[in-house]
Amino acid sequence: MKCNYYTLVGLALIALPTWAQQKNQTHAKDSTVNRTVVVEQEYNPDILDASKINVLPRVEEPVVGKKEVEYAITPAPSASIPINQMQAYIGQEVQPKTQPGYVRLGYGSYGNLDLLGNYLFRLSDKDRLNVNFKMDGMNGELDGESEKWDAFYYRTRANMDYTHQFGKVDLNLSGNFGLSNFNYRPNSINGKQKFTSGSMEVGALSTDETLPVQFNVSTGLLLYQRQKNNSFTTSPQETQIKTQANVSGSISDEQSVHVALSMNNIIYKNIDFENYTALGLNPYYELNNDSWLLHLGANVDMSFGYGKSVRVSPDVTAQYVFSDSYILYANATGGKQINDFRRLERLSPYGDFATLVFPNEVSAPVPYSQQLADTYEQLNAVVGFKASPFPGVWFNIYGGYQDIKDLIYNDVTTLAFGQANAHNTYIGIEASYDYKDIVSLSATGKYRNWSSEQSMALLIQPTTEFTLNADVRPISPLTLTMGYQYIGRKKEMDNLEKLSPVSNLYIGATYHLFKGVSVYARINNLLNKDYQYYLGYPTEGINFLGGLSFQF
Repeated sequence: MKCNYYTLVGLALIALPTWAQQKNQTHAKDSTVNRTVVVEQEYNPDILDASKINVLPRVEEPVVGKKEVEYAITPAPSASIPINQMQAYIGQEVQPKTQPGYVRLGYGSYGNLDLLGNYLFRLSDKDRLNVNFKMDGMNGELDGESEKWDAFYYRTRANMDYTHQFGKVDLNLSGNFGLSNFNYRPNSINGKQKFTSGSMEVGALSTDETLPVQFNVSTGLLLYQRQKNNSFTTSPQETQIKTQANVSGSISDEQSVHVALSMNNIIYKNIDFENYTALGLNPYYELNNDSWLLHLGANVDMSFGYGKSVRVSPDVTAQYVFSDSYILYANATGGKQINDFRRLERLSPYGDFATLVFPNEVSAPVPYSQQLADTYEQLNAVVGFKASPFPGVWFNIYGGYQDIKDLIYNDVTTLAFGQANAHNTYIGIEASYDYKDIVSLSATGKYRNWSSEQSMALLIQPTTEFTLNADVRPISPLTLTMGYQYIGRKKEMDNLEKLSPVSNLYIGATYHLFKGVSVYARINNLLNKDYQYYLGYPTEGINFLGGLSFQF
């Protein structure tokens, strides 16, 4: 009996440290219930020639308060010795907040200006307000067709975007302002031009994936004014009510059906244009699993008022993934492109609706404005192959056919807008290579074979396109950039000279001086070539732009 008693006491003393530690560090099991993860979406501005900024999550060190340890002094039976392993401690994971503010200030030759500011206000856990301001442009002497041209072009953009997260829906409110100031080429009737735009939009997006129906709807009021056209002094105005909606429902985990709707009500003032409404309907079915992506639908586009019509185009995608890194795909798409004032400014800010007509042989010419029909892509069909055979290597080879109704172009002498049907066949390749965070290479090439009933429509259209870009980081704070852009164009009219191809060789660098502050610089058109992005308007020769950027 005495021997058994000493044996039990010895076993208790051996088990005592393990039992004390177990008692001192008892924590709840790790689960998604008691783990707190805070995720902030980083504002990732488009930094000129800057490298990407990688933000890694940081795990906070656990803090455990000391407790007094009480040791058992009485015998304990062997059944009370713990048989489970001690649980690991799980700390609270918190990702550091990204910098909410960003400012970029740059200036260069030809009066080149680069201003950008952005700030994200985190008003609460459910409220975000983003404010953005951007201004860029130039003011310098360019080589015109027959004389020097004192050209300037400045664009100003401002935006406010507010989002509130309800339990199952996100509410979004936004406002936008735009201003473009520039002058026409020498000897034009009106030397200066101003485009003013503004918009207010409201939208709602469902965020609860358990809902049987998902939706994304928005509507807004868009205003636009062109102060003076090139050929006469009126200031046409455009008011647009734009509504978009997308409603979807799941059939299974891999299948869903969708219905997308868009409606544009366009009203004109101070110009002899007819008001109209464009309505678009896009129903489609989608299958998405590990091997297949099937998207089967159609675009049904209707117009009421000017350009009254009903047009239908396909909306079909088939994609097959094999060996996890290789994709075969085929697409057939189309649809309407609304030729509102905003799109026309992007296509050619110097283009004009007005032209001069002669009612008879003795009367003076009078201005006449021709309203443009909406461009319609009847078919854009492509087949291709994407692959990533090695880590960091990616390429895409494709070919296709495009049929466009009412393609927009500029008259070579008056720059007045015109329209014509056109189609082209094309082939292309894209490739990229990335090695860690040291080297990033990308290249694209594309060739188009155009044809049209109106040869002037193809004068500015690209035939051969090639781009090459290389980013190298020899040391951590320094990124060097070099690239080349080439756009060849086709001669279609015997009495017109072929446009010189775009040939832009550029270099740049970005250096992080210290936390939150970087300096950047870029030199464009190192070959000092003469070429045109817009018909009739030359670009700058060798030009320089540099400045500072701040994150705070």
